[in-house]
Amino acid sequence: MRRIFLWAARNPWLKERLPKFSFMQRAVRRFMPGVTMDSALDAAAPLQAAGIATMYTRLGENLTTLAEADEVADHYIGLLDAIRDRGLDGEVSVKPTQLGLDHDEDATLAHLVRIAEHAATTDSYLWIDMEGSAYVEATIRLYERLRAVQPRTGICLQAYLKRTAGDVARLMPLDPAIRLVKGAYDEPAAIAYRDKRRVDSNFVGVAVRFLLEGRDRPIRLGLGTHDVDLIEQISEQVASAGVGLDAFEVEMLFGIRTSEQYRLAKAGYRVSTLIAYGEHWYPWYMRRLAERPANVTFAIRSLLP
Repeated sequence: MRRIFLWAARNPWLKERLPKFSFMQRAVRRFMPGVTMDSALDAAAPLQAAGIATMYTRLGENLTTLAEADEVADHYIGLLDAIRDRGLDGEVSVKPTQLGLDHDEDATLAHLVRIAEHAATTDSYLWIDMEGSAYVEATIRLYERLRAVQPRTGICLQAYLKRTAGDVARLMPLDPAIRLVKGAYDEPAAIAYRDKRRVDSNFVGVAVRFLLEGRDRPIRLGLGTHDVDLIEQISEQVASAGVGLDAFEVEMLFGIRTSEQYRLAKAGYRVSTLIAYGEHWYPWYMRRLAERPANVTFAIRSLLP
């Protein structure tokens, strides 16, 4: 089933046609409050009241021309201003291909620096999202260059890739901010763990090593998972070394395990909800369905009367 959804995410015929159907538009509302910036920001109010921070991303990936990246960068600058003006505890996450990585790495870096500098002036933070394996090396290289000039920046790494532990060690001298996720692309067995148990084990192992090695350093770790068992395993393993709940963040998607987000926040965990919005939601939505069977159940329920 996972492979079917990942295939559907890449299929151009489905990508063009399925989003036009009302049943698809109803189903995606389970995971995103709307397509506009304002709809995303409006959804933050009850979360903030419960002590839950927010992270925002406008959906969209590869650009046709490099000139399109200017509009994307301007949008994120406006988003940071809107977060500040509303008094929200919010940050932003952007895909490098949205800023022209397919066309010009240096131009992409210039856009990232501009957004990161503006994030710093608004007391916010810029996260670089991770895409398919073809972009991993270039994305890490971008982060290394960005972090050298703007420390209020982080990068997403994927636990299902076999290289990730090495990538964390490579970034460690930068005292990095890492958002660790399991991974949502269809990668070959030569470079990625395809068994859930191996992915889970690597997720826990990478997170625990990072927290223990960086406990006396200004690192930052976000656990981007809805698997509460893994979160609690990590918490228990580092607690004996004096690493408390304030040493990492739990980051879940809007609309998924909402009650758990509130419970974890009440229990003392630092929780952040990733709110996605935008018209180009189809491939992102298909990957969310591929991530875990419960998401498919949510989607089916949303279609029922």
